[in-house]
Amino acid sequence: MSPEAFASTAFAGGEAILGVDRHGHGLINDTYVVRLASGRRLLLQRINGRVFPHPEHIVANARTLSDHLAARRARTGSADRLRLPALVPAADGRDFVTDADGGFWRALEYLDRTRSYDTIENDSQAGQVGAALGLFHALLHDLPPERLHVTLPGFHDTPACLARFEQAAAGHPVDSAELRRGFAFVAERRELAGVLERARRAGLLAVRAVHGDPKLNNFLFDASGRRVVSLIDLDTVQPGLVHHDIGDCLRSCANPAGESPEALDAVRFDLDIARALLEGYLTEARGFLAREETALLYDAIRLLPFELGLRFLTDHLQGDVYFRTAWRGQNLHRALAQFRLLEDIERNGKPLRALVAGLARA
Repeated sequence: MSPEAFASTAFAGGEAILGVDRHGHGLINDTYVVRLASGRRLLLQRINGRVFPHPEHIVANARTLSDHLAARRARTGSADRLRLPALVPAADGRDFVTDADGGFWRALEYLDRTRSYDTIENDSQAGQVGAALGLFHALLHDLPPERLHVTLPGFHDTPACLARFEQAAAGHPVDSAELRRGFAFVAERRELAGVLERARRAGLLAVRAVHGDPKLNNFLFDASGRRVVSLIDLDTVQPGLVHHDIGDCLRSCANPAGESPEALDAVRFDLDIARALLEGYLTEARGFLAREETALLYDAIRLLPFELGLRFLTDHLQGDVYFRTAWRGQNLHRALAQFRLLEDIERNGKPLRALVAGLARA
């Protein structure tokens, strides 16, 4: 019996299994859709233990979120506006199973009549994404962050990302013009790495529960594509800064070319999408986000492409051990795409700063 068949049986609740099919194109975990005889479907995942050293913390955090939102729903009903996929218990009542090879599996409800996008189609969708992220943060802003495990130590610790890059780069041959360009780009912007960490240490930014990976295809729209109904992929929920979430969401949504474009010239930062997304976000989040925090959004928007570019570039230097690749050099290409996006953000710095300032005053 294959590991996925074993895990499917554990979560099927005694139902006959009609099929187990690979699903999605995530770079980290192995994901399957389990089709049951009743017509019900489950989302089955094997958590990548190399990336998440304590996968049991992922399911513990998911349970904490579920309990917190259930309590909020009972008090106010506000949690009904955003649905998070529920954990499906295994036959023994636990939220996970392990296979004979030590693989860690969990199952989630499959959200029917939803769809995801790899690129934003219009400003209205951008506003929906921003509002959903703002609502997610608003629903969790009163959850004490210490109740959550750190599932990915060092995630969004940009100074540490920079240090890992510099360690990997030390003595590495600069054997292409592309690699030389990437090294030069990082050297010119080293000081950017610590911008949010310095603000946190100065007391300007609060640590809260964050999503950790709010890229566009983690927002599920209804079948019409007009309304976001769910935010998925909660593996990286942990204590952090909402600015990392906001910057990462904009990095994903406001670059129509995506993370691995065929041509780097296609990469750009769409100010109209950024405006719609930020307006939607602050509609939901303004009640808990201090004005001083809003003023730091421009720094977050610059930082996240730089951080992801560092991570792609480091993985390239280390032999592509973290992000899956289709060809050698793809992570270098991805890094240069993020750096190109940051350059366009900087070229649009004046109108983007004005946009953030105007939203902060609203």
